[in-house]
Amino acid sequence: MALATGQHNWWRPLAGTAVVLMGTAVMMVMLASGAEIAGELANRPLDSEGTATWGDIGDTALALLSIASAIPAVLLAAHSVQHRPMGTVSSVESRLRCRWLAICLALALPFVLLMVAVQALMPAPAGESGDLAWAGAPAFLTGLATVWLLVPFQAAAEEYAFRGWLLQAVGAWCRSPWMAITPQALLFAAAHGWGTLWGFTDLVVFGVVTGWLTIRTGGLEAAIALHVLNNLVSMSIAATIAGAFSSDDTAADMDWATVAIDVPMLLLYATAVLWVTRRHERASGTEIPGRPNTSPPPPTPQTAAAAHPTGSYVDPAAEA
Repeated sequence: MALATGQHNWWRPLAGTAVVLMGTAVMMVMLASGAEIAGELANRPLDSEGTATWGDIGDTALALLSIASAIPAVLLAAHSVQHRPMGTVSSVESRLRCRWLAICLALALPFVLLMVAVQALMPAPAGESGDLAWAGAPAFLTGLATVWLLVPFQAAAEEYAFRGWLLQAVGAWCRSPWMAITPQALLFAAAHGWGTLWGFTDLVVFGVVTGWLTIRTGGLEAAIALHVLNNLVSMSIAATIAGAFSSDDTAADMDWATVAIDVPMLLLYATAVLWVTRRHERASGTEIPGRPNTSPPPPTPQTAAAAHPTGSYVDPAAEA
């Protein structure tokens, strides 16, 4: 999609990545500063680092908002640096395809629920207590509202940053999809911190599979659907448990048993998405579910050849 404008230069992905990083950092600092000022005015208690705290739920909300700030940074980089429509980060149709997103959400839901059910039946890991305390109705309802309001933006932001921006940035330099998929998957896992080898492996597999689905389906919808539902369900369950939001554990801290459940679920979801994709292609004669019959004309061979790293024109729709 970055090549389709005919204005690609080798430096644009690098400059755009700098805009994404700096833009996200600036918005995170603004959020943190605003929360600190508000905390001083409201006489909020301080944590061990001397920073105003808003409680487990409030601090979780700030963390989710901070991650969500990556979305405008990514869209700004695509528009200002690569001179292309912001929607081209979302899909080959230059927009987030809501119908296809709804289909992917319906496909992901049973797999996510099945994974949670299997995990609930497993014994607690050695050294961990199985005694959990009810958070209480007020805390539960507040936490649940926070999760359902902010988690979709947080999960989507990670997809826009890794399966959106990074995938297309590296993809603008090379022909092989795997050369674009591999770096973003490793960086996605690293961004969650180092917990266990099992957790890191699971996150890499997640990045590889969702990266491939993004290329195969021509957009972020399949990856966003799975990521949003996975986070929504897990954090909604956490809202029922007292003190769960104060935990520092992340997906990087998975043990081998959880990975043994998560990876098959992920592969089954990918299989279902690809099956539906191929079914729609056979039925409609189009490449992507929900793709309209009329689409903007592709760039001419002359403009696209100048933009392509190898100097030879390749149809963007075929590359997607």
